[in-house]
Amino acid sequence: MKLDLFKKQWLDIVFEGRNKSYGAYDLRKKNVNTTLRALLIGAVVFSLAVATPKLVEFFGSSSDDEDLSLNKKITTVKLPPKEEKPKENLPPPPPPPPKVDQVKFVKPVVAKTEEITEEPPKMKDLEDKKIGDKDIKGDPDADLRIEPPGDGPKQVEVVEEDNSLYNTAGVEVKPEFPGGIDKFYKYVQNNFEQPEDENFPGGKVFVQFTVEKDGSLTDIKVRDIGYGTKAAAEKLLRKCPRWTPAEQNGKKVRCSYTLPITLQANSE
Repeated sequence: MKLDLFKKQWLDIVFEGRNKSYGAYDLRKKNVNTTLRALLIGAVVFSLAVATPKLVEFFGSSSDDEDLSLNKKITTVKLPPKEEKPKENLPPPPPPPPKVDQVKFVKPVVAKTEEITEEPPKMKDLEDKKIGDKDIKGDPDADLRIEPPGDGPKQVEVVEEDNSLYNTAGVEVKPEFPGGIDKFYKYVQNNFEQPEDENFPGGKVFVQFTVEKDGSLTDIKVRDIGYGTKAAAEKLLRKCPRWTPAEQNGKKVRCSYTLPITLQANSE
């Protein structure tokens, strides 16, 4: 009889006449199933280990894109201050005190007798009188006037200045170069100092700056392409005419602005 080792018939031959309840017989009988199960589990674990970095990269990049989109859409809106109604039924102000005599207070000093120019008042002279910096004759019989009750002290409205930095996508009126963007590029063409290197390949220089409320340009940043283009762009923007500032809720605000400047190659 031909014996097939891949079938379980050889187990009965090997363990014939032996105690089959022994652990070795049971382990060999279940060896095929155990091996297949181990291969399946190993394949699943290996697949997860290989796919995990890709999954983390995918979900991480999608969340970053969502955060960037949210940052572009969120804008600061300044709410008007809450108006408070004047208080009603305020008690009338207290009546002014009756007019009485006022006696000048002379500061006591140590001096020689011949140097005394002014005698301090005596205690009896200070009865029913006020002390001040000069002598005033009061009128105890003068009529007392009581002003009619009003609305109390008026509240002075304090307007806080908005110094927030806005983005061009979040303002009602965007900042603008005098005459428009075409005039700005004409200004760049006439005033930008082109690199003198004959091997200059040309390209785009990206500039970012803040248009202040008075139209001046501050916080200038340049992403250059070398050949001295950064210094040339900064010099160009520092000498730039004042822009028309951005507006939000009818008021001038600070706004960031980004645009490219295209430079031609010297070989062309």
